[in-house]
Amino acid sequence: MNTGSTDHGAVAEVRGAVKRYGGVLALDHVDFAIHAGEVRALLGKNGAGKSTLIRLLAGAERPDTGAVLLGGARVPENTDMLARHAAGAGVRVVYQELSLVPDMSIEENLYLGAWPRKGAVLDYNAMRAGASAALARVGLESVDPRQWVVTLTAAERQLVEIARALMGHPRLVILDEPTSSLTDREARRVLDAVQQMSATGIAVIYVSHRMKEIRQVAQTATVMRDGRASPTHRLAEMSDADIVELMLGHGQAAAPAALRSHVRDEVALSVTGLCAPPKLIDIGLTLRRGEVLGIAGLLGSGRSELVRAIAGLDPVRGGELVFRGERHTRWRYRQLLENGLGFTPESRKEQGIFPQLGVDENIVLTNPRKVSRAGMLSAARIHDAAAAVIRSMGIKAGTPAIPISTLSGGNQQKAVIGRWVHARAQILLLDEPTRGVDVDAKQQIYTIMRALAAEGNSVIFVSSELEELPLVCDRVAVIRNGRIAEELAAPAITTQALMSACLFEASTGDQR
Repeated sequence: MNTGSTDHGAVAEVRGAVKRYGGVLALDHVDFAIHAGEVRALLGKNGAGKSTLIRLLAGAERPDTGAVLLGGARVPENTDMLARHAAGAGVRVVYQELSLVPDMSIEENLYLGAWPRKGAVLDYNAMRAGASAALARVGLESVDPRQWVVTLTAAERQLVEIARALMGHPRLVILDEPTSSLTDREARRVLDAVQQMSATGIAVIYVSHRMKEIRQVAQTATVMRDGRASPTHRLAEMSDADIVELMLGHGQAAAPAALRSHVRDEVALSVTGLCAPPKLIDIGLTLRRGEVLGIAGLLGSGRSELVRAIAGLDPVRGGELVFRGERHTRWRYRQLLENGLGFTPESRKEQGIFPQLGVDENIVLTNPRKVSRAGMLSAARIHDAAAAVIRSMGIKAGTPAIPISTLSGGNQQKAVIGRWVHARAQILLLDEPTRGVDVDAKQQIYTIMRALAAEGNSVIFVSSELEELPLVCDRVAVIRNGRIAEELAAPAITTQALMSACLFEASTGDQR
């Protein structure tokens, strides 16, 4: 099926929507419509425009041009109460980041901001009865509404969020990555709730990268790419290859320019049977000297959890680590740092830098003894060591002592990597090192990684942007279902191959 988008019988509709944020075109003349009882998969890679479309439907934004219609009625352009208008029209959104208050009961969370009263007193009996009915709609009949949210499992919290969205007779429920942090067994409970919603006539927009579950619950799909929306497609009529092509466009399968390999036979680091529930079940991975190894996977697959477990930052329940020839069944972060490990966290601002300190202090803190004299820090040595890293990394800083918070995101990130160059780390774990930096800074970081590999160092590079992995990696390991599901080696690393490996089980072939 390839339907038109203008439909007066739709529960919700967007017509010709254009939305810009500064110079960025987030939505480019988008048409979209969904009907009662329909489960629509909303697909697209990061930055494709999915979130902006959701915000228009939810009343969090208004289009620059175009129209939003709810229940056939056009949303007024001059209202300052867009979100309230959308809620009144029956639109509910369950965002990826849950909004429950942990230290309150389920029933209090469900009625938050609208607690029933008898006069001036809260009516707990009415609240409990309503909460019980809402929980029953999502399969939580056995859960006590008085139970505190903090005691719930991840799946139960997600279901409580959905239960709250179902209160007040919604017509459209939008679920943004509802299973990204859940195991397959937990996700099944969410999928059951989605099917129940559809059966009662509620329209559902389901945002997810998990194609296996999308095919289980969704009848139709809209694919976003570069701010544009595809026509509506029936999932049963689409193959896996069709979906990938719509997400990436033509010409994305071409191999990148060949990288000069510096990979040696010597194993720098390996893990076997690594278990760190709930994300990592049985990880086996090998990193060689001179290699840049990429880690790919869907949102919530465990990419960051893997490097944190390897680094000894998160608890590990089982497995073995071989680090520079030494075997460990228990290991600690500080122990690995002392033996040549470097780690950059996913969140640069919150965990990667000390914003009040200078660039020089941020760089040398990994090896203060190198810049000390007679047990005392030497200002001259700090300056010289930091200046050397600044030059070699191409960091743009007026002086080494300038506060690192005054630098651009890209230059901050280069300084964070540079601290491990100062420490002479031989194995670097880089978690999303290019997030939030501009194109030029990304290219410079790629060059730094390749230069480190050429010197015989080894790099594990975690990235959620599949397009950049072929540009820098000798090999890419794909995490799926808690394990390394597939590995691709250059020059066969392409965006299309990575997308397919992340989305689909290897045994499914070209599904229809």
